[in-house]
Amino acid sequence: MGMFLNPGNSGFAAAVRSRIYIDKTELLAFTNTVLGTEERFICVSRPRRFGKSMTAKMLAAYYSRGCDSKELFLNRKIASAAGFEKELNRHNVIYLDMQWFQSVAKDKGIAEQTVSYMQTEVIRELCYEYPQIISEQEDSLPEALLKIHAALQEQFIIIIDEWDCLFREDIHNIRIQEVYINFLRGLLKGIIAETYIEMAYLTGILPIKKYGTQSALNNFDEYTMVSPAHLKSFTGFTEKEVLQLCEENHLDFEEAKRWYDGYIFEGGLHIYNPKSLSEMIKRKRYDSYWTQTETYESLKYYINMNYDGLRDDILKMLDGDKAAVDTGAFQNDFVSFRSKDDVLTLLVHLGYLAYFEGNVFIPNEEVKEEFYRTVRNTDWDEIIKMTKRSEQLLEV
Repeated sequence: MGMFLNPGNSGFAAAVRSRIYIDKTELLAFTNTVLGTEERFICVSRPRRFGKSMTAKMLAAYYSRGCDSKELFLNRKIASAAGFEKELNRHNVIYLDMQWFQSVAKDKGIAEQTVSYMQTEVIRELCYEYPQIISEQEDSLPEALLKIHAALQEQFIIIIDEWDCLFREDIHNIRIQEVYINFLRGLLKGIIAETYIEMAYLTGILPIKKYGTQSALNNFDEYTMVSPAHLKSFTGFTEKEVLQLCEENHLDFEEAKRWYDGYIFEGGLHIYNPKSLSEMIKRKRYDSYWTQTETYESLKYYINMNYDGLRDDILKMLDGDKAAVDTGAFQNDFVSFRSKDDVLTLLVHLGYLAYFEGNVFIPNEEVKEEFYRTVRNTDWDEIIKMTKRSEQLLEV
């Protein structure tokens, strides 16, 4: 086992041992069906702390060669699915945590070389595993994987956690973004690349970046907060799961619903933020937890953008109403804003707004408090007055 090549199961094992763990292993039944098919390119985007990395660790634990994960999965939901053991620990996995690579590259003073640094580190492990095929002079990960496949016919499952990190953290560094997206295209797109990929699974906050009307990786199926499709129940905790947690921990489900419910998907499925629920259960207190992972400055920046109708929509939503939105033109980045619809769509992907049937709204009490906290530090006199009136009504 290595750090990046077949990383093992320790990350998922820690999650399973945790006090609060919700079994989402049925996702593996889906990924098993797409291995080696045209549908094997998957990108799942959700807000911060909605369980993206947990899923990536689960995939690595289940598929990675070089470890024995049977006991971890034996009493999980996936164990009853057909083919459970057939795929268990039988695949080559490359696991890339882009946030980790970016952080280490910055510490080393080579932030501009994040992509080349990442390739160097992964190729180093490939050299150790395939010394007769890959040399230390190799500097292209796509070429290295192609050489391995040509020699041995081996394929890889590629997992990229926080795939959009460079777009989020270096929003104005166009050069590093271009280098990165070109790397992803070379690694994940095209007839040659597809020969060595058994499955690719990307996680991030944003959907895959658009250039004009086209996705940079248009061979991927995307599952987002706007359209989670058949992966909707894996986006967070379901209402049934939250009810069970509340019963087991002797907590008021209706109060949990008021504070943390509100993300609604097709069929009326309600989804809760895993971070908030976990913290509420551990602390036995209903409070804002998820929003503490972000500063209010980011929300303040977006809602203060001077687009016609944006403030009116925020006012409506603070008053409990909904606002219509067109999500189709959003470019899936933090800079290409052309209308209020782009801002509202970004807030959906960030988790500050919920989306359902063409409308956006503030999902719950936790997020509403963040909006109130933000507008109190703006020049929105009208909103501040409305906030005070709302507080007075609540005290009556």
